[in-house]
Amino acid sequence: MPRGAGTGLSGGANAVDGAIVLSFEDMSRIVHIDTAERPAVVQPGVVNDDLRAACAEHGLRYPPDPASSPWSTIGGNAATDAGGMYCVKYGVTLGYVLGLEVVNGLGEVVSLGRRTAKGVAGYDVAGLMVGAEGTLGLITEITVRPRPARPQEVAGYFSSVVAAGEAVIAVTASGVIPSALELVDRHSLAAVDTWKRMGLSANADVVPLGRSMPRAPRATRNWAPRCSACMTR
Repeated sequence: MPRGAGTGLSGGANAVDGAIVLSFEDMSRIVHIDTAERPAVVQPGVVNDDLRAACAEHGLRYPPDPASSPWSTIGGNAATDAGGMYCVKYGVTLGYVLGLEVVNGLGEVVSLGRRTAKGVAGYDVAGLMVGAEGTLGLITEITVRPRPARPQEVAGYFSSVVAAGEAVIAVTASGVIPSALELVDRHSLAAVDTWKRMGLSANADVVPLGRSMPRAPRATRNWAPRCSACMTR
């Protein structure tokens, strides 16, 4: 069975009696980031935040943001179809995996998916592998699609949770979908002030934190047949 960083809360990386555990910890190389076409090719042991930092150097961002991003690996993210705080707007890992190199049950190394921006022909076998948790093969290389990074951050200061909640409702009712939106209550603000001494709790009882980035297209699985005479499925 494959094992990445072992951060998954479902325990999928835990071995059972008689199992052989194959660690991908040392396969941690970012093979290539194409700044023109934007695909990034990485080995499964690359840590999520390391990929995001490498993409940022090229003005790009890899949106999937699991809570374990400082430690979880891209291989594990793909195997579990990891999400995170940004998934409400940007979707989960499936939407960013273009292609995979996989070792199947026969010991064959096969390439699935694509490295192009568009690819709609045939079965989406790479999409089938994402979320399969290693049951269909071992992922040895992943091609993902970062997005342009132009984040905008905002913080609001409110005297009550009710007022802050009404502001959040107003944001979503306006049609604006933030990539991240979270309320920080006075107890959390006090804890942050004790740690970082930022003086936040002196100015507000509740602080909503928001971030917005350009929308990325959601992934669709190619299960349904398509007709060349129409654009519907």
